[in-house]
Amino acid sequence: MKHIVILGSTGSIGTSSLDVISRLGQNYQVLGLSANNNADLFLKQVHQFKPRFAAVMNPATYEKIKDQIPTCTRLLPPEIDSLCFMASLPSADLIINGVVGAIGFQPLVSAIKAGKTVALANKEPMVMAGKTLMKECQRWKGAILPVDSEPSAIFQCLTGMADEHSYPTISQDISRIFLTASGGPFAKRKGALSTVTPEEALNHPRWKMGKKITIDSATLMNKGFESIEIMNLFNLPEQKVQIVIHPQSIVHSAVEFYDGAILAQMGEPDMRVPIQYAITYPKRLPGPVKKLNLFEVAKLEFSAPDLNRFPCLELALAAARQGGIFPAVLSAADEIAVESFLNGQIKFTDIAKLVYSVLKAAPQTPGDATLNQAVEADRWAREKATEILADKSYRKAII
Repeated sequence: MKHIVILGSTGSIGTSSLDVISRLGQNYQVLGLSANNNADLFLKQVHQFKPRFAAVMNPATYEKIKDQIPTCTRLLPPEIDSLCFMASLPSADLIINGVVGAIGFQPLVSAIKAGKTVALANKEPMVMAGKTLMKECQRWKGAILPVDSEPSAIFQCLTGMADEHSYPTISQDISRIFLTASGGPFAKRKGALSTVTPEEALNHPRWKMGKKITIDSATLMNKGFESIEIMNLFNLPEQKVQIVIHPQSIVHSAVEFYDGAILAQMGEPDMRVPIQYAITYPKRLPGPVKKLNLFEVAKLEFSAPDLNRFPCLELALAAARQGGIFPAVLSAADEIAVESFLNGQIKFTDIAKLVYSVLKAAPQTPGDATLNQAVEADRWAREKATEILADKSYRKAII
């Protein structure tokens, strides 16, 4: 039996995870749930799955629900320590980290130091200090299973290179990775993107996701984050990662070997597939997703990304090359920029300008960022982004 903690249970990853678990049977039990402020959905989840522990991060939501929690569930205080506590529970077999942004960093560290297996959908920690986190996994005998469809696809293609107790890593046999991207809602849009509205950017053609990741998909920043994530997860140099725009989202990614053979993971664009694989790993069980019909697909398209039109992707790749604290700065600055766009403070094309302005002001640090350096860089970047946003100096940025 697996006892599972889900951090971010009311988001798209969390709700999909609970849907998968509800179909898998009694061998998969929910031990803990956390959310931010969706009180009605969270209460419904808690009453349905009856976890031993629950937590909400919003104090107002905590006050609203505290008297409606079932007696079998302990509601923890609305603070980050509650997430860290659940992420390191001795009885937890799997932690699903589906929270959004850097708030997922500390719970991930807690889970790793407790030797837990983490199904990771929250990519920001792997961007902030991924190489250091992988070293911590080795030190504490923890493990990270990628949940995002593309990193999961690469993981699945490489799993045959390791037994069920070890993590697949890149060997000398690997030529390159094809990291696919749908291209978002504006891949084929004509004209300038400066007039894009939040509603348009949130209308993703293939995936139903949270607001932050949907905007990142529209700017292609999400693909930049994933590039950094897989470089860190699989110990890859940048030159072995080739980003490919694939509008149908049928090929979720592929691995090319030096002999010319390519292994690809294909399937319908449904996040429940990689989520279930992480939950049942190393086993595969019947799933709820429609099977791929190649005759219906008929045609698959592939093209190179336009870095001039989508500068956020180039900024992410440049931050990866710089190393040090730059990826952590990138992640934090992007959070502020996306929030500002959704709030109507800046234009869609200003997201890249604001992120660039923060990166330009960041100090160079030698070596990989330590956990403490990543956290401090995240704090600094948020302050700097807020400062630049206030004085509107980002408008002068030329990328």
